[in-house]
Amino acid sequence: MPSKPRLHWYEGNRVELLRNGGQFFPALCAAIDAAQSTVHLESYIFNIDRTGTRVLDHLQAACARGVKVRVAVDGFGSLAHAQEIGERLLAAGAQYRVYRPEPHGLKRLALDPRRLRRLHRKVAVVDGRVAFVGGINIIDDFEDVPDDGEGPRPRLDYAVQVEGPVVAEIVAMQNSLWLRMGWRRHRSWADVAARLADWRKLRMQRRLEAATRYASGVRAALALRDNVLHRQTIERVYLHDIGQARREVIIANAYFFPGRRLRHALERAAARGVRVRLLLQGRAEYPMQYRAGRYLYSKILDDGIELYEYQPSYLHAKVAVIDDQATVGSSNLDPFSLLLAREANIFVDDPGFTSRLQEQLAAVMRDDARRVTSASLQRRAWLGRCIDAISYLLIRIGVTLTGRSAMY
Repeated sequence: MPSKPRLHWYEGNRVELLRNGGQFFPALCAAIDAAQSTVHLESYIFNIDRTGTRVLDHLQAACARGVKVRVAVDGFGSLAHAQEIGERLLAAGAQYRVYRPEPHGLKRLALDPRRLRRLHRKVAVVDGRVAFVGGINIIDDFEDVPDDGEGPRPRLDYAVQVEGPVVAEIVAMQNSLWLRMGWRRHRSWADVAARLADWRKLRMQRRLEAATRYASGVRAALALRDNVLHRQTIERVYLHDIGQARREVIIANAYFFPGRRLRHALERAAARGVRVRLLLQGRAEYPMQYRAGRYLYSKILDDGIELYEYQPSYLHAKVAVIDDQATVGSSNLDPFSLLLAREANIFVDDPGFTSRLQEQLAAVMRDDARRVTSASLQRRAWLGRCIDAISYLLIRIGVTLTGRSAMY
């Protein structure tokens, strides 16, 4: 069994499950409107569409009240709107930074592996007290989604609203990245790292002492993935919890292309009688990732794992239920999330919260998904199977370029 990952678990948190932008954005905007001192928002994608404009309006109103607003977006995910977002926020008095801005002109054609290291997490914290963590970008639920003639359906996605001691760690995570994004290249890494570590310890201690602990709250932990201290943290939590599962594992993931260890963990869980269900995309938002994942379907089904594909729209969720524990966050189970990107997941150890997420996922698989079987795979045209195999090969080549092909 994999060794127990080092997570800081905190008792006494309030964690509310939010489904889709229909629940997430009203809660986020209400929290911004109630802000008294600070708002810090990070997002991989920040679009200036109907929803993005709404969020910008609330951020600008917070600035007008004297609230300190900081926004960080990814240079690739938000490429189309990064400049306009910055202009609007800076004019309002907010602070704004772009993580790894994309190069201009011919430099964009250069093959630089560092450009693959993206800020993929979606996190907001208000007043150091209320946090939002999940997979929902600042983009309208109905932007660029399929329409079968009966009107578009929103992406399926989740986030959580969190209050309690674990928020202190989320604040520390955001502050750490904000400082790193502002460092000058000529500064000594060792000196800066030492000062940052001391500063974080002091700040964390003060925040934890001031944090509200709810008597009826839940046990929760923050898990990160980055390219320095937390390279495999989220994956190791999955491996550990799947290795301990006794009843069920449900994973809903937009881009499912796990490494060998995760595939073997799921295989062993199914072999010892755990009911393992995967809820994956049924519509290809990004065809190569979707096709490469489908190439694994036959082996997954042979291992006794149930497969479901979400049909009404795009599935963008990154959530899981493993017995009485659940996770909601930004990390897919694919090479991009597990090997390259900055990710953030909240893990919740509470039967009540887990039951609510389990019931929602079970209903989606029952009502809005198509079950994939060995017979349905055999009926697929040979051309589609060839495209799946080619996509799988290309993804494997991409993993090889990261230097971590042994993991896949």
